[in-house]
Amino acid sequence: MMMPQPGGMPGGMPYAGGAPQHPGAQPRRDAGAPGGMPPREPEQRGGELRRRDTDPTGRRAEAAFEDTQAMLAAQAGTGSRAGEGGVRRRRAGRGAGGPGGQGPEGLGGPGGPGGYGPGDGDGEDEPKARRWTRFLPNWKIVMASFVVLSAGVFGMIAVAYANTPVPETAQAGVDDRGSVVYYRDKKTPIARLGVKRTPVKISQIPKHVQDAVIALENQSFRTDSGIDLAGMARSLWSTVSGAQLQGASTITQQMARGYYDGLSQEVSVQRKIKEIFVAVKISKTLEKDEILERYLNIIYFGRGAYGIQAASKAFFNKNIGQLTPQEGAYLAGRIQNPDAFDIQEQAGNYAATKERFGAALRNMAEIDPAAYGKYAGSSFEDLKFAKVKVSQTFKGIKGYMLNIVFRELKGRGITQEDLETKGYKVYTTFDKKMMEEAQKAVKARTAGLEPTIHASIASVDPKNGRVLAFYSGDDFVNDFNNRAFDSTKQAASAFKPYVLAAWLESGRSLDSYVDGMATIKMPGTTPISNSGNTAYGAINMIKAMASSVNTVFVQMGEVVTLPEVARIAKEAGVGETAKYNPSYGGKNAVDYAVDEQKFQVTIGSASVTAVEQAAGYSIFANEGKHADWHTVVKVTKIDGSPVLAEQATVRQVISPESAADATVALQAVVKGGTGATANIGSRPVAGKTGTNNGYKDAWFVGFTPQIVTAVGMSKDVPYNRAGTRKLKVDKYGLPSRKIDDSKILWKEEPMPSFIGGGGTPTQIWHDYMQAVTAKDEVQQFPPRANTGSQSNLATPKPTPSPTPTMDDNPFPDSGDNGGGWPEDGGGEPDNPDGRECLPWDGSCDVGDGGPGDGPPNGEITDNGAAGAPGAPGAAIMPTPAASGRRP
Repeated sequence: MMMPQPGGMPGGMPYAGGAPQHPGAQPRRDAGAPGGMPPREPEQRGGELRRRDTDPTGRRAEAAFEDTQAMLAAQAGTGSRAGEGGVRRRRAGRGAGGPGGQGPEGLGGPGGPGGYGPGDGDGEDEPKARRWTRFLPNWKIVMASFVVLSAGVFGMIAVAYANTPVPETAQAGVDDRGSVVYYRDKKTPIARLGVKRTPVKISQIPKHVQDAVIALENQSFRTDSGIDLAGMARSLWSTVSGAQLQGASTITQQMARGYYDGLSQEVSVQRKIKEIFVAVKISKTLEKDEILERYLNIIYFGRGAYGIQAASKAFFNKNIGQLTPQEGAYLAGRIQNPDAFDIQEQAGNYAATKERFGAALRNMAEIDPAAYGKYAGSSFEDLKFAKVKVSQTFKGIKGYMLNIVFRELKGRGITQEDLETKGYKVYTTFDKKMMEEAQKAVKARTAGLEPTIHASIASVDPKNGRVLAFYSGDDFVNDFNNRAFDSTKQAASAFKPYVLAAWLESGRSLDSYVDGMATIKMPGTTPISNSGNTAYGAINMIKAMASSVNTVFVQMGEVVTLPEVARIAKEAGVGETAKYNPSYGGKNAVDYAVDEQKFQVTIGSASVTAVEQAAGYSIFANEGKHADWHTVVKVTKIDGSPVLAEQATVRQVISPESAADATVALQAVVKGGTGATANIGSRPVAGKTGTNNGYKDAWFVGFTPQIVTAVGMSKDVPYNRAGTRKLKVDKYGLPSRKIDDSKILWKEEPMPSFIGGGGTPTQIWHDYMQAVTAKDEVQQFPPRANTGSQSNLATPKPTPSPTPTMDDNPFPDSGDNGGGWPEDGGGEPDNPDGRECLPWDGSCDVGDGGPGDGPPNGEITDNGAAGAPGAPGAAIMPTPAASGRRP
């Protein structure tokens, strides 16, 4: 049968008044069909053929009526559509000629009634802008899909909510979550951190204190269901806009997280969802007052205070019932970040807590204008804070231990607040007996000396880098300078073993001979002389080390190159602390010495600390391997689950053969050289002395196969800022605390000559090591490896003096100069005339302003120590901060 054609009658016939099939085409007219319409073709309907009813002319009965309607519409300019009433309609449009009329602009013409213009009509003539809508799903399908999806999501939430149990067990130690720091025996406490909370009933807490906390932490607390969706959205916006004053968690959520067991502190979506479910359920089972009471009894406020009562005592020395609305507002403001606020206030910066204080009062006034409106403009300066009490936890030598442990833990992501609040067990490397013996040895040998003369000790296990013991002072509270870790001083001749290591690593042997000339001049370096300006002639490496012959090591450094010497020293951990001293411009002290002081580095112009010295010499005691020094073995939770593991990086710096041969030369120093006083009987000992010109820095660094210990001494004197007048000092060597640090200039001054490297430092080392190794197994050093080949820089004498052996040069009595061996001392780096050392500025060197000089004098904030504020790994000091002006 005939298929209907687009826009017309069956067979493609246009109906009366219709537009042509193609825009611009002329209307068809067939003879015998008035009006241009041919006779209708029969169509199938109900299985039989029949014709539509027509008038005598062959036209449909309704056709005449349609024509009339079309003409009237054209005359009226309405563009009415024809073809209505049983015939598929075509959308009318305006043609180029406008509406109305027959012919080009009339009925059936382009744009006339029933016609269409370009881009109009059905089918392929439909505008393209409307075609894409055909591919959109029906809105009913969309809505149905959304409903099904929503039902599924809400169903899953409902199931998860139903399966979340209401917590019943409080966290272990919820009333006491302080941490314990242990000695290395894992059972003897060094200190217990944190305080017990003093629980109070909600009835004891003034309403204005409750309202202050609610105003900042969760304004909808009294009416919400445990969560606050609007608060979450507000918090998100505040965070994005940088004006955050309120967190997303409600008081109920915070209480659940801090009080109940099973809700971890980890940051995850799963934990947050669980917390929300628990908060909603708790809100249904507990009264709001009970929730608030628990919350205010567990929350941390700073200054070691947990709970509102402890905070009231710590900050205002009042019981909770005596707090004013302003004091309550201040404490409420501290909840957000108590650890940070403590640090800022200790530094005299109250801006953050002042802002929180004002926000709390404003919010209180909005919540209840009648009760709190009058406090909205209260002055922060009117608050009367209680004097900060220094905890006895930091008193004595244990304060130095806690200080370095806190710094190490902070570098690994655990803050002092964490230690005060999370109930950790911290296992350190420190040996209690060794710590006590270190203090005893120093005090015995320095009794009667000026208080400005200081000694430091550091002992390290060469196998793993653990700091077994150290000495920095007697009372951290009154003198918090942790000298064993922070005080950088010139290494002097104690640096020479690294030059020897580079020599051996280059394939040269201990049997090589070098001219021990009295004085040598090298490019970029002022003349370097031996102690006493002594000339030794051609000597081998063992004699050069035992006698600490400066000119020999300068020549060795030239042969192996200074960068190679620096590489070995740096891989042994030497010179890293100096990076935190602004005078070094962020450089390692050894690199700085190579760049600025050239060949002076070979005789010890680089600045080091006692712990760096001890850890550095581990490469000789541990077959060429170095383990980074550290003070923490592990950290666990109260239940023993791990938090941090030991962090000890071990690397091979020199070969075992080079380490063994270097140890042979270092043994000669003790057998009959400048360090003979270090002899402790049948136990083998190796080491090196070091003293710079003027006896301003003195060292002895020595080791057995089990322990490496460094002892350093220096004299640091405070002057007025102009440097013209010494200031009076107390028994710790500190000036009056009434004097501002900015008005103090520290100078290094010469010590008595008996404090040279072979003197008091070696005696302290001997006394201490004899005590702490008394019960150790006697172990031997590895035998000489005879690595490398002879590489002479000078012609040896026909019959050179025999090399010291275990049988030669019997150990001299204490105080002897080593059986004729020259004393370690003169000719090493010193401060040039007219220059003074700033605190911990170990860069003072020889020179007259030309190449090789150290950094110019300049102020170093807080002595420029590694633990100074702003430096990586900065120490967290107890409050109030003890004077730190002592180098």
